Parts: sequence; C-alpha cells; structure tokens
Amino acid sequence: MIRYISILIFIGLFFILSIIIFPILLLIGLFNRHLRDVISFKIVTRILKIVLLMAGTKVEVIGYDNIPKDTAVLYVGNHRSIFDIIIGYSLVPNLTGFVSKIEMKKVPFLAQWMHFVNCLFLDRSDIKAGLKMILDAIERIKSNISIFIFPEGTRCKTEGEMLEFKDGSFKIATKAGCPIVPVAFSNTGSIFENHFPRVTKEKVIVEFCEPIYPNELSKEEQKVLGKTTQNIIMETMQKNNCHFIP
Repeated sequence: MIRYISILIFIGLFFILSIIIFPILLLIGLFNRHLRDVISFKIVTRILKIVLLMAGTKVEVIGYDNIPKDTAVLYVGNHRSIFDIIIGYSLVPNLTGFVSKIEMKKVPFLAQWMHFVNCLFLDRSDIKAGLKMILDAIERIKSNISIFIFPEGTRCKTEGEMLEFKDGSFKIATKAGCPIVPVAFSNTGSIFENHFPRVTKEKVIVEFCEPIYPNELSKEEQKVLGKTTQNIIMETMQKNNCHFIP
C-alpha cells in the first residue's frame, strides 16, 4: 500500500510541475513540432522508469534486437495490466504513440501528456471515429512515429489468457506498409491488478518477437494476420510464464 500511495504522490507532483512544463513545450511546438515530440518522449519515458523503480518492478527484456531501428513499427501486445503501458512505453527506442480508450482524453494533465507523445484516442462506440483513428495512426507511422496497440480492446482479467484480437487494428500496418512487432507481457498482473490496491515488488518478462512484414504476406495470410500475431504472442507468453509457476 505504501508503494501505491508513493506512486500516486509522485505522479501528482509531476502533474503539478507540468503546469510550468506545458507552456514551454507548446512554445517549442510552434517552431519545431519534432523537437517538442522528442523532449516530451524523453520526459515521459524517464518518469515511467521512475514509477517502475518505485514499484520495485524488475523487467527482463528478451528480443530487444528484434525491433527494427530504421523504420516506424506497429507494436502489438497482450494486455493484462495498466503496467503493460508503463513498461512498454519505457522500453520503446523511438517516438511512439499508444492507442488509448477515448475516456482517457478527459483526465486532466494526463491527456495533455498523451497528446504530446502522439497517443491516439479510440471511441469504440463510433465506427467513423474508429476509422479516423486508423487513418491518423497510418499518418503517424508514415511520419516515422511508431504506434503501440493492444488489440484485445481492454485488459484481460485472467493471467495467462488473452481476449480475441480485433482485426481492425492490423489495417494500420497493412495500409502503412510497416512491420508488426508482437510484444508478449508476462506476469504484469501480479504487480497491481491481482491484489488491488497494493503494488508489490515483482519480476516480469517482456519479449519482443520477430517482426512480421505484412507486405511480404499473401492476401490469404493478411486476412488472418490478427490471429497469426495473437498466436505468436500467446505461445511466447506461455513459454515465459513457466518462470512464474509457484
């Protein structure tokens, strides 16, 4: 419980400090949008690394070299915990925006930081808004900004399992012509969700699997791209979960 309260206080202080930082970033953005994005990215990733340190989370990373360094990518991960976002974003090497539910746009301070780091907001109840989000994601990738998405749409409540992937997410990669990097998170639910509201010291494994190049697939293979990616993540997650069996 002490870790949870300490993290909340730290984030609260950071948001207060943001009152000073936001005008500076807005001013920089008027003259150099890319520089603003880079500064925002570095600030946010460092803050998230501090949160992980405060949580006592030890992250073992596998397959980091599988991330293509010369192009933007679509990261696709399984989603068990809010810490998937914290861990995932702290690891990505280049500018990356997450796809988040539209409700997050109403959270003060957080929404502005998400805007600065190129996050996109998805309204699941509006088909047209969903299509626009996909188009915006494609434009970001073409601008060399990667996108991180959890195609399950919401957090799975059972450790070691996954919800069905929503195929619309993969249009981002097929239309943008970018690689897909499957990302398997293991044991992240043990940090927080398994014993809410306590944050406990845990080890987790994050594995970046070999990239998938949609343009190299046949039309039939592209039709089952979501299922193929999910199977890769599931197999990887099950392999790594063996390290956490009591």
